[in-house]
Amino acid sequence: MFETLKYILVTPARNEAPFIERTIRSMIAQTHPPLRWVIVSDGSTDGTDDIVGRYLADHPWIELLRMPERKERHFAGKVYAFNAGYEQAKGLQFDIVGNLDGDVSFELDHFEFLMGKMAESPDIGVAGAPFREGSFQYDYRFTNIENVWGGCQLFRRACFEDIGGYLPLKGGCIDHAAVISARMHGWKTRTFVEKVCAHHRPMGTALQGGLAAKFKFGVKDYSVGNHPLWELFRMFYQMTRRPIILGGIMLGLGYGWSLIRRRRFLLSRDLVTFARREQMQRLKRFVVGKKQLTV
Repeated sequence: MFETLKYILVTPARNEAPFIERTIRSMIAQTHPPLRWVIVSDGSTDGTDDIVGRYLADHPWIELLRMPERKERHFAGKVYAFNAGYEQAKGLQFDIVGNLDGDVSFELDHFEFLMGKMAESPDIGVAGAPFREGSFQYDYRFTNIENVWGGCQLFRRACFEDIGGYLPLKGGCIDHAAVISARMHGWKTRTFVEKVCAHHRPMGTALQGGLAAKFKFGVKDYSVGNHPLWELFRMFYQMTRRPIILGGIMLGLGYGWSLIRRRRFLLSRDLVTFARREQMQRLKRFVVGKKQLTV
């Protein structure tokens, strides 16, 4: 049963004052609260600390950790903040550790549901739910449920230790690398579409399908080592999505530009090799078995 699974959460929060109170209220309302929730203020200057501080006295399982302000902005900073929070709580007895962004909210049984799913399947190393931003939500009929969104990403503790935690990649793709690494170590990863997180910080044009965003997606696809043949199929698939035709072309141009420039992969060679093998297996199943391809 889910009650036997104890979990902790870490929230790296940098200037989340407009959003974090919704996240806090969602957590306080949970039917299955965490053993500890460490909110790491990563040099916030906008009142994030004051908002969190109002809830500490009445909810002792919430902890605020202040990190010094830093000038450099990159994705690895989030990992450093997460690691600092994890150090605060890793001496506790828990089964699951999760990253929770400070700009999301969810239903009151969100974590009860996910703990139940992980209790039912001990081989699941990473679990989560889709996110919705405004009217946008990925259609999981066409999106791989093995991908787990990083805004609320739960790891079985043994899995988290197997992969060595999050990689401090300055260029991003931190959550993607963790999920691939988990599968490479023999764990299953799963998005459960029965639940959803509301994401409140706008993510820019990427979700609206802007051409510049598609180009950047192509660059990022190359940076995580997508196989060229896989990217070709992905390009044609994206031509059917908004913006029609041009979106897929821009995706291919971003990937091709990085390929010509021989840019370095963000991930290790072992992770790239494993990810490409998965992609080729999925393409083979699609071609031979006529199964639906999700790219």
